[in-house]
Amino acid sequence: MTNPNPSDKALVPFVSVDNMMRLVHHIGVEDMLRGLASEIESDFKRWEQFDKTPRVASHSDVGVIELMPTSDGEAYGFKYVNGHPKNTSEGLQTVTAFGLLADVYTGYPTLLTEMTLLTALRTAATSAMVAKHLAPKGAKTMAMIGNGAQSEFQTLAMKAILGLQNVRLYDIDPAATAKAARNLEGLGVNVIMCKSAEESMEGAEIITTCTADKQCATILSDNMIGAGVHINAIGGDCPGKTELAEAILHRADIFVEFPPQTRVEGEIQQLAEDHPVTELWQVISGTAKGRVSDKQITLFDSVGFAIEDFSALRYVQAQVKDTPFFQELDMLADPDDPRDLFGMLKRAT
Repeated sequence: MTNPNPSDKALVPFVSVDNMMRLVHHIGVEDMLRGLASEIESDFKRWEQFDKTPRVASHSDVGVIELMPTSDGEAYGFKYVNGHPKNTSEGLQTVTAFGLLADVYTGYPTLLTEMTLLTALRTAATSAMVAKHLAPKGAKTMAMIGNGAQSEFQTLAMKAILGLQNVRLYDIDPAATAKAARNLEGLGVNVIMCKSAEESMEGAEIITTCTADKQCATILSDNMIGAGVHINAIGGDCPGKTELAEAILHRADIFVEFPPQTRVEGEIQQLAEDHPVTELWQVISGTAKGRVSDKQITLFDSVGFAIEDFSALRYVQAQVKDTPFFQELDMLADPDDPRDLFGMLKRAT
């Protein structure tokens, strides 16, 4: 791993929110989604090279704060992320995040970046990358249930990677649906605003659920799911938070990122510990089967995993190199004589 400017290892490249937005527009939203999906898919193929641990979570009555670390032996990365559903009513983001990469050999940070926008992009890129392997071939219509901050990113990722043509939007808050429809206008997707979850699923080959409230709220009931669909369950997962009726899980073939984390936070927390699931890296590397029939119900029980953030951080690090889309932070005390830290402080007077 190298700094965009390696001339001074004590200066850490930092990508602010403003520079992240500039970078996205420089690359193009759909091209960036495709690039992120490619990077994530490549890392899933080398899944066994990574350190893997469930994220470290600190839960409260109002939300959760998490750290998501991993390493491939050469680079180390982590993401700080929160999930506070009540924030929306206070004019704040439900999810905010930042992330860091470091060189394993020296321990020095090599990148610090905002990850609120980047998490939305990498989550959408992961969903579409997974759908490429699991969704019905030629799927053109998606139901998007929950039209908050993720919905537009999810829609555009499915368009960029699968060729999605239609999105059917539903949210219990009509203003959220109107917002999503307005943001997607002119971006090449036919948008249908629906008045119920059932209506949104008419003709949909992909069903995406994305709600944030920290409670067990059944978004999809068993009778709503027909044969052959792919379910992309990406809602704000945590213990006690589910979106799908348990009966759906018994009918579907379930695919997960990292079972020890998903069994605690995902839809499968409703099931017995020994209920069979397939790890996505095995499908992507060709060692396990994905979709095998037109009538099969596939379910991506998405909770997000640190390797996806690692992939996103590495992608951004490569993209900002030799660009103006970062600034250098003087955040590491690095004296000329590494044994003389106090001397550096003394001379500063």
